[in-house]
Amino acid sequence: MTRIVLLGYMGAGKTTVGRELAKKLNLMFYDLDWYIESRFKKKVSQIFAEEGEEGFRKKERNMLHEVAEFEDVIISLGGGTPCFFDNMEYINQQAETIYLKGTPEILYEHLMMAKGKRPLLEGKSPEELKEYIKTSLESREPFYCQAKHIFNIELLGNGDKINKCVEDICTMLNIP
Repeated sequence: MTRIVLLGYMGAGKTTVGRELAKKLNLMFYDLDWYIESRFKKKVSQIFAEEGEEGFRKKERNMLHEVAEFEDVIISLGGGTPCFFDNMEYINQQAETIYLKGTPEILYEHLMMAKGKRPLLEGKSPEELKEYIKTSLESREPFYCQAKHIFNIELLGNGDKINKCVEDICTMLNIP
């Protein structure tokens, strides 16, 4: 039975790397935010708007406990998931946990490449965004660093770099 959970800041590549890792290992892939949206038939941003962060985080915790029981899966968490309740302790009990660690500069570059909108980032100038990433990453890092494995990411700008990242993670986990 294989259960791997990827965590880290938004833009770290959790979904991108997780999807490719799942393909390589022939496992199911679940993005926790997508799972929540599927279960509640609402976007995460809508749940936040209707129930506030506290309401969202309770739903997120419950859904985390669901998917973390699945077998033969790769799961990518939302950036804030490890920072609430006992989520970090719980996932460390359930799975191999990997913190995809990126510098604020790399995370900024990834977020600039991303196609999807991120409500927390809207309306910020490049300088404000860089400062926001740096400050919020500092507050979350104590939770992220509780992962069983820390994997330093580089700029994942193309398929070759993503595949190299997947290969390196497999090597780190001793997966052929």
